[in-house]
Amino acid sequence: MNTGNNMGKQMERHPCFSEKAHKKFSRLHVPVAPKCNIGCNYCVRKYDCVNESRPGVTSRVLTPAEAVERAQLAAERTGSLSVVGIAGPGDPLANEATFETLRLLKKELPELATCVSTNGLLLPDRLADLLSCGLKSLTITINALTSRTAEKIYAYVSYDGKKMLADRKAAERLLTAQWNGLRDAIDAGLPVKVNTLYIPGVNEDEIRHIAFQAANMGATIMNIMPLIPQGAFSSIKRPDCKMMDRMRDACRLHIPVMTHCKQCRADAFGLLGEDKDVELEVLNANIGEDYCDMVF
Repeated sequence: MNTGNNMGKQMERHPCFSEKAHKKFSRLHVPVAPKCNIGCNYCVRKYDCVNESRPGVTSRVLTPAEAVERAQLAAERTGSLSVVGIAGPGDPLANEATFETLRLLKKELPELATCVSTNGLLLPDRLADLLSCGLKSLTITINALTSRTAEKIYAYVSYDGKKMLADRKAAERLLTAQWNGLRDAIDAGLPVKVNTLYIPGVNEDEIRHIAFQAANMGATIMNIMPLIPQGAFSSIKRPDCKMMDRMRDACRLHIPVMTHCKQCRADAFGLLGEDKDVELEVLNANIGEDYCDMVF
């Protein structure tokens, strides 16, 4: 009973799970996971710009020790840090550094909640490892309900050392792992957020059904994000605000919907909507120059 109460209090301080929290509590993403096991047609990770804020972008990849040091610096620099997350720049579960980082964070900064964002392919295989590392919350990206739609979204799926190009079998493997992993994580007591990218003309007819199924399985919240046109989907127009509002309203009939997502970088730090550099902030503080509000 106490464990459940503690988990609830931590989620009240998680800016991605609580709309009230996102203006009060900051998060830190530590980019320790460069490898990815699926190819998303909407993902481009080959370059970085300090003015660019989107998933898959990081200035550099950290070692687990560097990640913990960055978390310690961030915690010292701001009293609002509540969550340390691992969201890439690849898939966390495809990188052993993720688990080493989580273990170190549990040991060195037990007062901070930890969160992982995954495509779900390896979730059924690695959930027990996540739990043993003290993970407090989980985000799973589920962009399709049927393998027919998933074939259009993913270029390949790589599992157990075998790379399968986009076909019905590869899509079914991914979807089965995602939904089984979602069920297992919820059964284990983890708060789970489902991320879904709204890709006009590709998956818009399935998003409401994803919301319905996720809600029935016990997911905590859903985050519907607009496509950032790039890669193979560079010619698809980003859904406008009216389209996003209609989709969110439809899904809200089944599950609480997050509306304050900023589609953060893999090395984001600060309140949602901020991408500060931890080392520069600490350096500036040490030399007596107050650049606390500098946003990168």
